Amino acid sequence: MPSNQMGESYLQTLKSLSDRIVEAQKPIRILDAIKWSPSIRQQFFDSGFKKAPQVDIEYYQKNCPLGFDPAAKKAEFYEIEREISKKLGQMNPVTQIMRRVCREYQMVVRMLEARGTPEFSYISQELYGSPSDAFHAGDPTLAELGEMMEMTLANLLKDSSMQESEKSLPAQYVVDELNARLSNFFVGAGIRVMISDGIAADAAAGTDYIKIRNDALFNQQDVDVLEVHEGWVHLGTTLNGGSQPYCTFLSKGPPSATITQEGLAVLSEILTLRSGPTRLFKLINRVRAVTLAEDGATFNDVFHYLCEKGISEDESFTLAARVFRGSTPNLGPFAKDITYIKGFVLTYNFLRLAFARGKIDRLPMLFCGKIVLDDLASLHDLEEQGVITAPRYVPPFFQDLKGLAAWMSFSRFIGQLNFNQLEADYKHLL
Repeated sequence: MPSNQMGESYLQTLKSLSDRIVEAQKPIRILDAIKWSPSIRQQFFDSGFKKAPQVDIEYYQKNCPLGFDPAAKKAEFYEIEREISKKLGQMNPVTQIMRRVCREYQMVVRMLEARGTPEFSYISQELYGSPSDAFHAGDPTLAELGEMMEMTLANLLKDSSMQESEKSLPAQYVVDELNARLSNFFVGAGIRVMISDGIAADAAAGTDYIKIRNDALFNQQDVDVLEVHEGWVHLGTTLNGGSQPYCTFLSKGPPSATITQEGLAVLSEILTLRSGPTRLFKLINRVRAVTLAEDGATFNDVFHYLCEKGISEDESFTLAARVFRGSTPNLGPFAKDITYIKGFVLTYNFLRLAFARGKIDRLPMLFCGKIVLDDLASLHDLEEQGVITAPRYVPPFFQDLKGLAAWMSFSRFIGQLNFNQLEADYKHLL
């Protein structure tokens, strides 16, 4: 039913409740609440990589204040959830999506309350998943995929042609280059790429900006990846979600949306040939590190494992710290870093099925905001009703799907071929 038949009063109520979700989540900054200061790294290096980082409950309480009252915040989301049911009805799709978002944010608050305790890791795995989860009964787990791809990528990286160029481009060059590229893609959106000294990652996307860490160095492939990953996907879905007339909550991503977001971003890197073995090796090592930590490895164990794989000490510390942030050096992982590969597998398989069934009209809706893949059919219906608008900013390869369709048309058949038999058939050629 078109939105003009749905009733303006209903739609304004929907928007009001959606805006309340956006406002309620503003002070929740997961990564800020669990980050480790540079002094932690320095102390670890000064100890000769032997003394475990000194991080516990007191560390987070002292150095990473939440900036909100957890009990009040959980109650706020509970009240919004109740209002959604009362005013929008319990059975319609948008109600179910919004209620789930409220419940996830309550879980996020519980997780942040539990920083430095075993419960932190347990809740993070409930929100983001576990490497030991199976996609389907009998299929390889994410942990097994990580092992398999680690070996494949390690072999590829032995070839000098697979190595990336030296990282020598300063942050200001990246800022200027991305500003030029993205201003042509996000015409009229007023987006900004800027220098920042307050972020842990090399780059991070916000509402209408991308921050580049001032002391980071890059190569040209990094710039190409940032354009697609942080720009086209993360910034694009934020802007598309923020421009929704009623469902403004789609501009913000709870953990379940993070899985789809990161998966879509990695898939986009690969489809545009921006990614490479070094980049994928880094993402797979994140899965391997979370797997080890889930199996009982400590921070030191993970750090030395990564070093033994030929990863630099700086990068090994960064990867290990990503896995144990929010936790302690011996209490289990923060599971977010599996979302890149987990989300890629889920999103890629969805594309395969969509092309096989000719349901390609729904694919641009992947970019209408910070969505969860499971909601795509409901979002498509809401678009037809006029509750949700089609995304304005869609990457070029999703605007014209002919090239992607040609590739995906073969994927189901090729995926069923026996790789062991192929190895036997082709080994005399290699």
